[in-house]
Amino acid sequence: MKKNQNMNRGAAILSIIFALLFFVLFVRFFYIQITGKVDGQLLAVKAQEKYENKITLEAQRGNILDRNGEVLAQDTSTFTLVAVLDESLTTDPDHPQHVVDPQETAEKLAPLINMDVSEVLSILTKDRKQVEFGTNGRNISFSKKKEIEALGLPGIGFIRDTKRFYPNGNFASNVIGFAQNDQGKTVGKLGIEKYLNKYLQEKDGYVKYEQDHYGFKLPNSDDQIVSPDNGANVYLTIDQKIQTFLEDAMNEVEKEYQPQKMIGIVIDPKTGKILAMTQRPSFDPNKRNIVNYYNDAISYAYEPGSTMKIFTLAAAINEGVYKGDEKYRSGTYPVKGSKPIRDHNNKGWGTITFDEGVQRSSNVAFAIIAKEKLGFDTFYHYLEQFGFTKKTGIDLPNEGTSKINFQYEVEKITTAFGQGTAVTPIQQIQAATAIANDGKMMKPYIIEKVVDPDDGEVLLENKPIVVREPITKETANKVRDILGTVVSSENGTGQPYQIEGYEVAGKTGTAQIAGKNGKYLTGRENYIFSFLGMAPKDNPRLLVYVAVQQPKLKPTEVGSAPVSKIFKTVMKNGLEYLQVKPDHNTTRQKSEMNIGFLIEDFSNQDVQKVSEQLMEQKMDVITLGDGKTVIAQYPLAHSRVIANEKILLKTDGQVTMPDITGWSLRDVWKLASILDLDLDYEGNGYVQTQSIKAGTKIKNKASLTVKLTKKTDLIQDQKEQ
Repeated sequence: MKKNQNMNRGAAILSIIFALLFFVLFVRFFYIQITGKVDGQLLAVKAQEKYENKITLEAQRGNILDRNGEVLAQDTSTFTLVAVLDESLTTDPDHPQHVVDPQETAEKLAPLINMDVSEVLSILTKDRKQVEFGTNGRNISFSKKKEIEALGLPGIGFIRDTKRFYPNGNFASNVIGFAQNDQGKTVGKLGIEKYLNKYLQEKDGYVKYEQDHYGFKLPNSDDQIVSPDNGANVYLTIDQKIQTFLEDAMNEVEKEYQPQKMIGIVIDPKTGKILAMTQRPSFDPNKRNIVNYYNDAISYAYEPGSTMKIFTLAAAINEGVYKGDEKYRSGTYPVKGSKPIRDHNNKGWGTITFDEGVQRSSNVAFAIIAKEKLGFDTFYHYLEQFGFTKKTGIDLPNEGTSKINFQYEVEKITTAFGQGTAVTPIQQIQAATAIANDGKMMKPYIIEKVVDPDDGEVLLENKPIVVREPITKETANKVRDILGTVVSSENGTGQPYQIEGYEVAGKTGTAQIAGKNGKYLTGRENYIFSFLGMAPKDNPRLLVYVAVQQPKLKPTEVGSAPVSKIFKTVMKNGLEYLQVKPDHNTTRQKSEMNIGFLIEDFSNQDVQKVSEQLMEQKMDVITLGDGKTVIAQYPLAHSRVIANEKILLKTDGQVTMPDITGWSLRDVWKLASILDLDLDYEGNGYVQTQSIKAGTKIKNKASLTVKLTKKTDLIQDQKEQ
């Protein structure tokens, strides 16, 4: 009986336990049925994840291009180098899938990724299944990938990725800016990349389909496809060739004079389109070695110096109060409550005409014009009309503001010749368009249009805008004539800016720099030297502003030396590129302009005789084609050349590609021009490699890509070869 009672009691307890477990399971099952959730996760979603596959369709960020469609920024494929160390992945010993010999692999791989063998070996001997090689193993180019694959190293592979690539390197960098990966997306961080990020930004698409538990697509799958949305393409007003002229000239001057800062702007004064804009220090957006995050051409306000005299002169002529043949006493000019105004040589040039005062950049002349001829109220009215009291509104971020000090008499007078007041380079450029464009002041802009690459729809487009007409056409013509004498006359401060075959109108500037103590710096180099010029004088096609701050000058040099090297290079090459015919009847006042000689028109002449003639004159003659008669030449007929300059002669025969290793970019542009080649280049300096091999027959509109490098690196390559 006792045994039966214990068994009954145990059975009862087990029954209760099973009943409770059943109840709990029932409640749990009922809850899942009602809510469809387990541990806060929807079962339907988990099932969908298990039996649904999603493949990402990658979109591309929009390209940034120049006005002719040349790529300035684009997405490009890149690769990350990896090494598989897990031996278990090798199933066939004859075809190993892991690194078999770390020592041999390190010795072959290290030179290709710029690492020491010991460094690579330490990575390959780590206790891991897979390893990467740090920064040296990232951003591997396609050509480098092929080179590594050719080694046939077991266990060495690549992961494909996309990065933002800037094919020209240091090229309008503070304008274009840069973009980088941010949490899986490429995002603009500076310049146009940031300013137009909403247009450039891409959005990936995807494909969804149902699959079985083996991963195979089900035949009745309800596929869902969302197409990728590529970013829009941005076309700038920048012209790659003119920008190249500016960048190359800046590089040469930076190397020779080591200035603290440089600014260069080229604009089409008829439209307001910025054709080139750069600065130093700058950076390579591929490396992001950034020193200055600001675009100084639009953000840096400083005392302009005597370039400001252009607009004081224009105001006086427009008001009818300027008489160029009227005389005044130069040297000093008294100012109420302040030290007298002095000319830059401290003593003046005696009694001279106002025209000569402009040519000599006399501060006293402009003090008289501002106070006695115009009157301060009228003068300030013209400062407003020329746009110096507010921003230009250029379509770039972080435009700076001017500071017009106009309270005391001395401030009003010094503003007339560019001291005591700060303006930005872009404000000066905008104001000068009124001088170059017959009185119409054009708003500067740099974004041509934004285009959807999928359907060609124009999402944003800028057109030339006349801000106002501060002066008349007659006034503009008169100002250009006087500014022309600043460059051409024997008294003109702008003589170093003369260009053979083109009349230049412009004005020099020498701006003082305020030190930390508020006082101006002293010393012959502690200035911002500048020039604002246009050409041809009677119908300007280009307007160029160049400023160089604190260059290291030679004892015999003045501040115009580095500035003129940039201005003349850019203006001359720019006008030739725009096919503005030179006027060789233009008189030259500067003896140095007669260095070299004018080449004649060699059309239809015997190529052998022409070559011998030019070689006797110590020219570097390059004959293009196997014909006997010259049909084209570069430089063009009547251009001035110097000894050892490359002269390209195209003949009437079949043209083949010359070996251009060691050529400068300028000479390559000559070749591209005469052979009608579509030129693209990477880097700076001299040609290291060319895409069209020497001896290849040239076709019209053929694409030529060259890689440039420093002279020292090129010499080293040649020694190694």
